[in-house]
Amino acid sequence: MRGLLISAPSSGTGKTTVMLGLLRALAEDGLAVQPFKSGPDYIDPAFHRAASGRASYNIDTWAMDDGLLSAISAKAADADICIAEGSMGLYDGVATRGQSGFGTSAETAKRMNWPVVLVLDVGGQAQSAAATALGFRNYMPDLPFAGVILNRVASPRHERLTRLGMKRAGLPVLGVLPRRGDLTLPERHLGLIQAVEHPDLEAAIAGYAQFLRDHVDLEAIKAAASGKPIVPGGPLPTPPAQRIALAQDAAFSFTYPHLLEGWRAAGAEILPFSPLADQAPDASADLVWLPGGYPELHAGKLAAADRFRKGLRSHAETRPVHGECGGYMALGETLIDKAGTAHRMAGLLGLVTSYEKRKFHLGYRRAVLKSPLPGHAAGAALRGHEFHYSTILEQPDAPLADVFDADGNPVPETGSWRGTVSGTFFHLITGEGA
Repeated sequence: MRGLLISAPSSGTGKTTVMLGLLRALAEDGLAVQPFKSGPDYIDPAFHRAASGRASYNIDTWAMDDGLLSAISAKAADADICIAEGSMGLYDGVATRGQSGFGTSAETAKRMNWPVVLVLDVGGQAQSAAATALGFRNYMPDLPFAGVILNRVASPRHERLTRLGMKRAGLPVLGVLPRRGDLTLPERHLGLIQAVEHPDLEAAIAGYAQFLRDHVDLEAIKAAASGKPIVPGGPLPTPPAQRIALAQDAAFSFTYPHLLEGWRAAGAEILPFSPLADQAPDASADLVWLPGGYPELHAGKLAAADRFRKGLRSHAETRPVHGECGGYMALGETLIDKAGTAHRMAGLLGLVTSYEKRKFHLGYRRAVLKSPLPGHAAGAALRGHEFHYSTILEQPDAPLADVFDADGNPVPETGSWRGTVSGTFFHLITGEGA
């Protein structure tokens, strides 16, 4: 399972540009490239798929146990090389160990024995960049390390001086990317826009690939790849029902690939539908699942989707409905957008949320269920991640779970349930022991 992990000292240094360009360039060279994302992220894997032609899977050392990590890494069994993208900075994680670790990109690299390619923004410095790179190299001495890619280099002189520093530090330079202002991907409040919303994603990725071909030593990068043998792992998460009506459109798209893969592998049938197109869930479904996404950007359209709302309510009379984050908000009574306009939602729960006064909620979550959730009994412990800017104004229904952050501190976003309907603000990654 030969591979590399693309990381950086912090977010915003250009690692996504390098990741997408490298995936496409290697695929163009005829390699089967398996992408991965280190950490809990719902947006980047869709870009990875567009660049490589293969589904990208999250590897999460805080939320996942060894069995699930092995099962996910086995997706690379037929690949020539793995390329993983880190989250935040290389060593950024949480203070408290999860099922396997602290959730850092460095842990992912070490577990898989994938050497790190460190993308450095060297703007405003030259030889001093080597001190940063050397610190990252030596902070964990047994971490496999391939070398550095220098990003946003201003001139030949700037490149020469920065290379001198790297040579003195004994760090291989795998590429030098000149400063360009047209390589950034569009962003919004949760990070990048979704891949399906990019106005010309194919042209952007092709441009990244050519940019890397022009300025990165692809042969040296391929030669630096390393890894461990694939070992049999535990099963992927089992499905919560046999026939699952899954909301899928620009408002509801945040589903982890390993969950859908596990559901399908166990024989479940996924029945996609679009609330934004005013489609009702399949009437034969055993469960309706509304994932997270951006309902706040489409609140008016969702409020006018009478066929969707009627079908949802009809299903909830006899069968379960579950929503995560944005899906949870859509199941509630009201969603108030950033302009202060109140939009009627499905009304299956009493939840009222607002974006008028944004509050950032980010972090791992451990939930102990007070009530059953589709696929999980009361008392089960679940692992997930929360990432949104909405504020709860009303949450009158019974709490679904006792929810804690990574350090074990309780959080007020407990989720809620009423009859057959449930919702959580955290996105499920796996159940403990699952």
